[in-house]
Amino acid sequence: MNTEIFGHTSDGEAVHRITISGGGLTAKVLTWGAVIQDLRLKGHEHPLVLGYREFADYPVHSPYLGATVGRSINRIRNGELTIDGKTYALERNFRDLHNIHGGSEGAGNRNWEVVAVGPDYVTLTIQLGDGEMGFPGNLSITCTYMLESKGMLAIRMDAVTDKPTICNLAHHSYFNLDDGGATGALDHQVRIDAQAYLPVDADLIPDGRVLPVAGTTHDFREYRTIRREENGQQIVYDNNFCLASQRQPLRLVASAKGPQSGIELNVLTTEPGVQFYAGNTLGGRPPIGLTGNTYGNYAGFCFEAQIWPDSTHFPYFPQAILRPDETYSQMTKYSFKKA
Repeated sequence: MNTEIFGHTSDGEAVHRITISGGGLTAKVLTWGAVIQDLRLKGHEHPLVLGYREFADYPVHSPYLGATVGRSINRIRNGELTIDGKTYALERNFRDLHNIHGGSEGAGNRNWEVVAVGPDYVTLTIQLGDGEMGFPGNLSITCTYMLESKGMLAIRMDAVTDKPTICNLAHHSYFNLDDGGATGALDHQVRIDAQAYLPVDADLIPDGRVLPVAGTTHDFREYRTIRREENGQQIVYDNNFCLASQRQPLRLVASAKGPQSGIELNVLTTEPGVQFYAGNTLGGRPPIGLTGNTYGNYAGFCFEAQIWPDSTHFPYFPQAILRPDETYSQMTKYSFKKA
């Protein structure tokens, strides 16, 4: 375990990088965004996640690479949030129409504080203020990264509030199990234990339907490649897969395999949904990645464990409202092993 200054924010605040190791994994964690900047498995040459070499690229270019996203992951239609009959106008930072990922100064775009660190773990915390980007309530978030035995990255997220608010946190690493994103991940094999998914509209927001995956291009109940075309175009995967109607005990929900490396990723979570995003808009960003090259479209994919997105607009979705007498608590684990 070691700590170093990785860069500085625009107002001069130091951004630290903490290196932790355990269970065959080594992770480099940034205080900015509680980002996992790099993740390595012993015996595998390449990084398992996408990341930038220089801090200056994160605030300007990063599509939430490795970030802890909140107070609300994903999109909220029209930037409108209604709680107990009161409607809040949120920052519209997605296409100037909708809120995404908790706003431009959400948890994934802010510097966190380190509260505890050891050889194989680090705990960070951040305070999001009442009224910031339109959200009600002072929200206190804690995120702990732990490297457990047998290649397990465990992520514990907790939060409390002093007013009813929305709280839907998620880890946002992009994975490439072959070469760290030097080439695309479309030929990775993916499996998602979901019987249904949420179709989205042109702005990538759920349209209210909950549809069976059977017979659709979104059926990942058995291992298959991400690569799937219609009319000569790759299918865009950026949807919530419906795992349950409420938070559950920790269980296996998704898996992936690198076709070249043989590395297998298993995802376990307590959450009722997982957003599978195949990285179709990653290209065209100038920063140099960990591989020494810029990343192209589909260089990596995300498994974002979360409550179903935009849930306050659909009362039959699992809800993400957090109240002062409650504690938000999520556990998600990413397990890596080489065949």
